[in-house]
Amino acid sequence: MNRATILFATSNRGKLEEAALVLGPLGFSVKGYDGKGVEIQADTTAEVAIHTAKQAASAAGRPVIVEDAGLFVKALNGFPGVYSAYALKTIGIPGVLSLLRKPAAREAKFVSSVAYCEPGGVPKVFGGSVSGTISSSPRGTRGFGFDPIFIPSGHGRTFGELGIDEKCSISHRGQALRRFAKWHASHER
Repeated sequence: MNRATILFATSNRGKLEEAALVLGPLGFSVKGYDGKGVEIQADTTAEVAIHTAKQAASAAGRPVIVEDAGLFVKALNGFPGVYSAYALKTIGIPGVLSLLRKPAAREAKFVSSVAYCEPGGVPKVFGGSVSGTISSSPRGTRGFGFDPIFIPSGHGRTFGELGIDEKCSISHRGQALRRFAKWHASHER
């Protein structure tokens, strides 16, 4: 199998590791690229990924993928959503948990948008989402971000308790990356 090298513009080592795990068996060699530029604030993960992919492709001078994700908590009107990275840095997991006082108000979903862009091109976006609930306390040391408090529907463990293979088989990011790979395979020159 010929392996296509794809640049993944991210500074998040966890995202890079997950992308390599998901895309490797699909014929890709994933290489990190740290030139994604400034990330905008927008209403959707897709908007953030599109903008960032355009910047990164231009800076790299070759095609790139960018991924933006967010944890959307229903009882918090979708917060932290597109502000997930900022919320994690400022109030952290304890801060999000403190906002959820009612046990019944814990529905949430993770949303991912992967944008592929060639220099000067129009980005193509691939989405993924997984529904679940927020645990009452952090569990597990695997993964990153809000993984220790997110329990995907149909599972009794948080993303932080799942091994990377199991997480990527059901995660929002895994879904979006597989959709990208399927599209790329059908559009290779």
